[in-house]
Amino acid sequence: MASGQELEAGVRARGGATAEPPWPGSWQPLGARFRTDQLGGPGTNFALWAAGAEAVDLCLFDEAGQESRHRLTEQDFQIWHGFLPGVRPGTRYGFRVHGRWDPWTGARWNPAKLLLDPYARAVDGCYTSHDAVSGAVRNWPEADVADTVRDNRDSSRYVPRSVVVHDDDDWYDDHRPKTPWAETVLYELHVRGFTMRHPDIPPDLRGTYAGLAHPAAIAHLTRLGVTAVELLPVHQYASEDHLQARGLVNYWGYNTVGYFAPHAGYSASGSRGGQVGEFKRMVRALHAAGIEVILDVVFNHTAEGSELGPTLSLRGIDNAAYYRLAPHRPRGYADYTGCGNTLDTRRPQVIRLVTDSLRYWATEMGVDGFRFDLAAALARGGPAGDAVDMEHPFLAAVSQDPLLSRVKLIAEPWDVGPGGYQVGGFPPLWAEWNDKYRDTVRDFWRGARPDVRELGYRLSGSSDLYQRGGRRPYASVNYVTAHDGFTLRDLVSYDRKHNEANGEANRDGTDDNRSWNHGAEGETADPAVNALRLRQLRNLMATLLLSAGVPMITAGDEFGRTQGGNNNAYCQDNEVSWLDWSLLDEPGWRELCELTARLVRLRRAHPVLRQRAFFSGRAATPGGQPDLAWFTPLGKEMTEADWFSPTACLGMLLSGTAMSERDEAGRPLRDDSFLLLLNAGYEPVVFTLPGEPWAAPEAPYETLVDTAATATGGPQPRGAVVLGGRSLHLLRAPAPDPRTE
Repeated sequence: MASGQELEAGVRARGGATAEPPWPGSWQPLGARFRTDQLGGPGTNFALWAAGAEAVDLCLFDEAGQESRHRLTEQDFQIWHGFLPGVRPGTRYGFRVHGRWDPWTGARWNPAKLLLDPYARAVDGCYTSHDAVSGAVRNWPEADVADTVRDNRDSSRYVPRSVVVHDDDDWYDDHRPKTPWAETVLYELHVRGFTMRHPDIPPDLRGTYAGLAHPAAIAHLTRLGVTAVELLPVHQYASEDHLQARGLVNYWGYNTVGYFAPHAGYSASGSRGGQVGEFKRMVRALHAAGIEVILDVVFNHTAEGSELGPTLSLRGIDNAAYYRLAPHRPRGYADYTGCGNTLDTRRPQVIRLVTDSLRYWATEMGVDGFRFDLAAALARGGPAGDAVDMEHPFLAAVSQDPLLSRVKLIAEPWDVGPGGYQVGGFPPLWAEWNDKYRDTVRDFWRGARPDVRELGYRLSGSSDLYQRGGRRPYASVNYVTAHDGFTLRDLVSYDRKHNEANGEANRDGTDDNRSWNHGAEGETADPAVNALRLRQLRNLMATLLLSAGVPMITAGDEFGRTQGGNNNAYCQDNEVSWLDWSLLDEPGWRELCELTARLVRLRRAHPVLRQRAFFSGRAATPGGQPDLAWFTPLGKEMTEADWFSPTACLGMLLSGTAMSERDEAGRPLRDDSFLLLLNAGYEPVVFTLPGEPWAAPEAPYETLVDTAATATGGPQPRGAVVLGGRSLHLLRAPAPDPRTE
């Protein structure tokens, strides 16, 4: 192994001349900031937190790629800093950080590795898989100690560069929608996949932020009526070595290398800072259409992976300070993510990195909220050791932050470690992806549940999970599908996953799909199977949009998108994952899209369908109706025994005259009443419609949705309705006599 002096000499010889030290500059803000110097000239201040480092070199790259190094000699509060006159926006740079190589204690400094600035606002270039990017010798003959042997090869040929960006945008012309949680309808989409095959988006804009900002893309969102797009990761990310070896890429983007940089691969404006302005213009365009922007963010781990993974940024800056090391083996990492490492959010500098990133995207990039991937990993540690702790310093920092406490916060409330499943456990201010809703609704419509106890909770807002601690129904983000898993169409077309194209012998992806192919695996020409599948899609979409809580639609589900049975298409940057807009030319899929839009409009028009408070099941006034009632097919209110009895059919009546909510002037809200009937059984069911005090005598119910019919709407004869097998009805209930209220 080379000595520190020998390594230093070798690195300097390969990198070119070391320039004069920069001016002292300032220790804040972190990152690279272009500004005017003391003499009135342009320049850039650089600041890097690297507490345990012995020295830091700032590396600049000219247009030919030649590297020059500038030793940062100033250090305040563990931050190395300096100002370089003449350095302008568009300049590419990186760091080389010197320090001890002692993997047994977690020290992995290696100045042969060019590092990204954790605060870089733009990134140019991609990570190319190569052994030289690892800080340790991957192919060392003794594999069990390979991670302890330093690799002295220069990594700069294979890693991206940070880019200096000038930001002078004050957002004076932006108008944020500020949609209340209770009125929110989420639409999860991939920037690239949503736009790549859209026929009305110019080819040079497809797959980009500019493509999503195009009027043709926004027109679909507004016709659908969604209030927010939830974007799969747009932070700069890298593809893993094993994917590159198979000629694949990390398409979803859950492998971050830059928490401040918009992913350059989605930019039509280049990668030298143009991606920043393009992203902002996209946000402005969506805001102008009344649509909020929520980012899926990955702060639980980084693309550096395990101890033999690439050294791209944090590992080379201060490994032990940024990552959770294994308690009894500091050479390795505590891995609660399944991705090789876990960020250590117990530490102030990591909390600062995460919250600085969140504030940057919320202020300077204009976004409206965040969905946190594997959020339980962010709450591990603190006073409770390695357990998930809902009083964790990170959660406390977010909840008291005057900006972050006002944006939308969504947790994926689990990780892969012990005790990591935390659905219903996050504190107030947080909404959560509710996988119990997903599983219950899937099971009900495929006929896998003997009774309807849990379905009642899920339809009415999951009070069993979220009523504690002052939370509301909108803490539950309801979904039937998401990016991870089957599409809605595949959910009713496949019994098994078909992930062979991923190159992992179909071992990847979950086997717990709770799907049903309805008699044929995959696509079929059988008209009866296809008709039943389409009806089930209507059932699932209607159930989602008529449940209390915040619905999330996965892009393309509204018009029959398929991934051919692939339930883990994270590496498929091709037609498997891209939306096929030609499906809208087919009547059945177009009608599904129209039904989805009609249900969203209905939800928006009627507050009884999106209530802010949990149902009580009691009357708001003496002698009045309860706000919620459940019925058997006999038209009788369900008893305790009915909830435990095997059944595939029930009714839920939402009273618009007994709502507990008030308007801004303090007046009680009033709305229509609705009766939702669900029959997951094969056989038709005659359902007796509730009479007084639920509906006016001799007045007809009005059918608004019948998933078993080709046309909907119109009066429903008084008395009973025939529910087709595997079908859902939504009826408007006639108003009862006000004297009975």
